[in-house]
Amino acid sequence: MAEVVADRIRKLIARGELTEGDWLPTEPDLMTRFGVSRPTLREAFRLLEANGLIEIRRGPPGGARVRLPGPDAAAPIFGLLLTLSGTTLNDVYEARTVIEPAAARRLAEHGTEADHEELAAELGKVEASLDEPAGFAAATVRFHQRIVELSGNQTLALFIGMLGEVISQHLVTAYGESESPPAERDRKNRRALRAYQKLVDIVRCRDGAAAETFWTTHMESVRPHVLRKSHRQVVDVLS
Repeated sequence: MAEVVADRIRKLIARGELTEGDWLPTEPDLMTRFGVSRPTLREAFRLLEANGLIEIRRGPPGGARVRLPGPDAAAPIFGLLLTLSGTTLNDVYEARTVIEPAAARRLAEHGTEADHEELAAELGKVEASLDEPAGFAAATVRFHQRIVELSGNQTLALFIGMLGEVISQHLVTAYGESESPPAERDRKNRRALRAYQKLVDIVRCRDGAAAETFWTTHMESVRPHVLRKSHRQVVDVLS
């Protein structure tokens, strides 16, 4: 019965009858509505909380509140699946080279002016972190994610969001293992920044074909630097 109750509440959230931040009715009201006992209702709450759909606040004023999960909620299980399947980082990068250039084209052709400005704002964050290796790595991951998120395809945005943790951890590891002197690392970072700047300019010109071609070329050109150990598996960066 707890699973049945949890499923009915999930459907209320999925249909938009309950939205982010809404408080669920009180326990007595829900017990009457679903015809269940308090232990059964609390077990249903536990299942929903494990799904990341609600948060429980104890003590006055307490209760259950709707909390809509983002891609990060599914990232741990997604990372586990990649780990168990022996997925290599090269395979993950291949997926990105399929998704991101096409997303760049879609963003250029169909994105709104506001979307283009958001990508430019993300570029500003990359620029601001240029002198901070760890911060720069995180900012570049976010820039790549925003290309897909702003393209307007929700399915691809969720997928790339779930890959975010894998990509972030890999780049942190790669930066830590880099034997390049600081001057050379700075030169590579500035080259990457120039590529991001050019993409933003192309996107603003709404030249979809050029955006897709340029981003494909960019991702292929940096592959040797990002994947110095292409045989490395996802488990190596998430463990």
